[in-house]
Amino acid sequence: MKVLVTGASGMLGRGTARAIAARGDVVRVLQRRPSGLEGFEEVLGSVTDPDACARAVAGVDAVVHLAAKVSVTGPHPEYVATNVEGTANLLQAAQAAGVSRFVNVSSPSVAHAGTSLVGVGTTPADPEHAHGSYAITKGQAELLALGADAPGFAVCAVRPHIVLGPGDTQLVQRIADRARAGRLPLLDDGTALIDVTYVDNAVDALVAALDRCAEPGVHGQPFVVTNGEPRTVAEVFGRICAAAGVPAPTRRVPAAAAKVAGSLVERVWTRFALPDEPPMTRFLAEQLSTAHWFDISRTKELLGWSPRVPLDEGFSRLAGGFPAR
Repeated sequence: MKVLVTGASGMLGRGTARAIAARGDVVRVLQRRPSGLEGFEEVLGSVTDPDACARAVAGVDAVVHLAAKVSVTGPHPEYVATNVEGTANLLQAAQAAGVSRFVNVSSPSVAHAGTSLVGVGTTPADPEHAHGSYAITKGQAELLALGADAPGFAVCAVRPHIVLGPGDTQLVQRIADRARAGRLPLLDDGTALIDVTYVDNAVDALVAALDRCAEPGVHGQPFVVTNGEPRTVAEVFGRICAAAGVPAPTRRVPAAAAKVAGSLVERVWTRFALPDEPPMTRFLAEQLSTAHWFDISRTKELLGWSPRVPLDEGFSRLAGGFPAR
């Protein structure tokens, strides 16, 4: 196949492009800035530009769509433009170009209303009750993508949960930096159980979805992907900090207070368009204080996939992404 991967400048996008190419498929990548990938056909542009989308999908058989605005704050229209309208642009261009498979990369947050999720399967996206601009717009985009599923244009959605790996700047480096600066509290006692996903396992799941996208029971459906090994927030923070060589957090903040403070901070950051990440938002406080782990048996069965890198090994590998101490 010839496959377009959007968002290849990110850790998961890079890994996915490399894995698809390594097995012999031809890969083209689309993102706003150079991906740093050698030997790939590259289209520079944004999914918010219909012309860039048209150029990117010309002559390809399948799309794996990862490009998104990922943050915890910022003007809502920016999320809509990239996550919703950008997905719509890419879907329209792919259909017009005769693409036959479309894997939309989503997030479990599209079905998280702020309460605990304990061993649940892949429930439908619910943007009306999701919290935060990212989750809301990713939910809208997922529904848009799955709604486009049709004979000859097979669409499925994959929701990798908290992807981490060596050299990750989106999550791992931010946790390490905040811990080093003493700005990484545990909410309550950090005992909420959460699922995480080692990057190689997430890549494998996206490749499996690409291969099985057109099969009955897969097309038109969403799938949650995790390592299937829930751990406490305190342990996840501690293992990342150990890999980075920084002290694990010990300061505790009541979750209720963090949610109130997060709401206030989020409004300030949005109103004044502050450039850096806020220390806390309500969405982040909910994520760090409520359980969210999943039953991935349906994903394993229908995608023919299972995590091959155990979580303990994945945590150990994180040290390779930090400078030698």
